[in-house]
Amino acid sequence: MAERLLIVEDEETLCESLKRVLVREGYSVDTVDNAEAAIGIFEEGFYDLIITDIILPGITGIELLKKIKERLPEQIVIIMTAYASLETAVEALRAGAYDYVVKPVMHEEIKQIVRNALRQGALLEENLFLRKQLEKRYDLSRMIGESPAMKRVIDEAVAIAATDKNVLIIGETGTGKELIARAIHLNSPVADKPFVPVNFSSIPEGERDPELFGYLKGAFHGALTSKKGILEKANGGTVFLREISDLSDGLQLKLSRVMKERGVRPVGGVQDIRADIRFISATNMETETALNEGLLRDDFFQVINGVTLRLPPLRDRKEDIRPLADYFISMYSTDLCRKINLVDDAVMDLFERYHWPGNVRELQNVIEHAILVSSGGIIRAEHFPQLLDSC
Repeated sequence: MAERLLIVEDEETLCESLKRVLVREGYSVDTVDNAEAAIGIFEEGFYDLIITDIILPGITGIELLKKIKERLPEQIVIIMTAYASLETAVEALRAGAYDYVVKPVMHEEIKQIVRNALRQGALLEENLFLRKQLEKRYDLSRMIGESPAMKRVIDEAVAIAATDKNVLIIGETGTGKELIARAIHLNSPVADKPFVPVNFSSIPEGERDPELFGYLKGAFHGALTSKKGILEKANGGTVFLREISDLSDGLQLKLSRVMKERGVRPVGGVQDIRADIRFISATNMETETALNEGLLRDDFFQVINGVTLRLPPLRDRKEDIRPLADYFISMYSTDLCRKINLVDDAVMDLFERYHWPGNVRELQNVIEHAILVSSGGIIRAEHFPQLLDSC
């Protein structure tokens, strides 16, 4: 279906000329000669893009732009202006216009701007769709948890999400610490800001400071330009620190300072850069053990532990095994284009007898593998040899 365009222009010759050019490009084009008529037609139907002159009889193009943006913030609007109106064009950009075109309008220029604008609009629409899907996936009210232990975790996470407190998540490997961290962020007041997970095991020890805090040009050999660090890029949002007991004493001390003073000092810098960040940290160790063994600094522990959330292992929440298994079977049968018609009763019996040292992640992985090797649309206990050997 052709994209729908609306041209708002009271100069008849220009209006018809633009319409002919854009129709030849394959667009469906409507035209009106004043802003009031544009508002009426805009309210009756959807337009992929609107082109409007600034100088119009009655309501100006700027006023029209503002009214359109009030009703539909995502609407793409291109402004046309005369040479004498460049200051007004800047005002239009500030009010949300995608771009402006200076009269006399060149046909190749307007075609290119329209193409670019529609391409950006398509990307924006795709991003909005993906964000809605992401929010749906991490909706705490939809998280799978029939057991009392998991229901308690979800209730606590809902309460935590509404605050700006730092969070410490404690749980064995594979219990879903990052999933809960993302859910807390996406249900928080800063859901539209960045969520940045930091996996320290993937950053060499000597590169952690520059990666986290950034650096200034000339701060060290090879620093040919300045670079923003992870923390500065995450300003206003949430940083998720994986396995904090693996951090060096010195890095824990620096992160403690960031959290207390809400500022980041780049390598080679002498002044802090404002960094208003919520930290969600995770560990698979009991904090008392980590503190006693010197793996966690006490001052670091105090600032990360605004509130603690404990995730139970899967062996302690067996009521959740069946609904989780059903979810993963449905997900992977779709993702892998493998229709599953039947899950043998022996499979669920096996799942409930197994001790799940790898927790939910292990359940997810063995189901994915079973769907790949299954045939005839049936999943049987024999598709889980590693579980059979352990039970």
